[in-house]
Amino acid sequence: MTDDKSIKNIIRVGSRASRLAVIQSEIVIRQIEDACPGVKAELVTMKTTGDKILDKTLDQIGGKGLFVKELDEALRAGEVDLTVHSLKDLPGVIPEDLPLAAFSHREDPRDVLVLPAGNTEIDRSLPVGTSSLRRSLQIKELMPEVTTAPIRGNVETRLRKLDEGQYSALVLAAAGLKRLGLEDRISRYFSPEEMIPAACQGILGIQTRAGESTALIGKINDIDSGRCALAERAFVKAIGADCGSPDTAFAQISGDQIKIMCLRYDAERQKVLKDSICGPASDAEALGRELAYRMMNYER
Repeated sequence: MTDDKSIKNIIRVGSRASRLAVIQSEIVIRQIEDACPGVKAELVTMKTTGDKILDKTLDQIGGKGLFVKELDEALRAGEVDLTVHSLKDLPGVIPEDLPLAAFSHREDPRDVLVLPAGNTEIDRSLPVGTSSLRRSLQIKELMPEVTTAPIRGNVETRLRKLDEGQYSALVLAAAGLKRLGLEDRISRYFSPEEMIPAACQGILGIQTRAGESTALIGKINDIDSGRCALAERAFVKAIGADCGSPDTAFAQISGDQIKIMCLRYDAERQKVLKDSICGPASDAEALGRELAYRMMNYER
């Protein structure tokens, strides 16, 4: 249903309890309340399993699903009416009973380099902190002389470890730093051509229960972000990437056209492969799959 009469007066919004997750959910809450006068949105936070285990990488503890398990359970139980996620943190397969119903406007999708407070150059004797193989492979292409090392924790925890001297630099998402008001920590922006971002980086995804009215969140849905998200997720799903895989895609829309860039790692040859495809934005999802099939059949 899409009739405004189906919109509830009080909406419970489920979110992870981290500061960044709360800020992101508050962005959606403000958009809902601005778009639907008379509607009050209440924030419900919870710690997920992924938030509690910080001494292991995601592929060691079960993948991205650990960041949404508790939120999914609360949504199914009716404890919340919708949930807000960093879309890049959602698993490739979304439960049919909890569909993605809306997408936010995309914040700056680029990756950035962050140096210790007061520093202007990388200390080559220390590693660059990142737990992302995608980032690690691309930073080594850009800066062959550096080494990388895993780092877990929220943004503030990572910055503290950096400033304590454990790392020479960090590679983080511009979107998270900007939403946290930490844009001044950014030392360098990597263009998407230099470092292809994680699929859906900078986009917030909103889930609800199947069969529920989408009248409310439909009012804040960003069509272009949604098309980019569908294209990028289609690529990642078709190519069979998991949470430990560096394979990714990044889409940009200009007018009625979409361009999708991708990265695939050929482990056998230890080579990073990149390609792109262009076409009608209305065919975003199909183009994402086509690009994945092309990369899977890349001539050696």
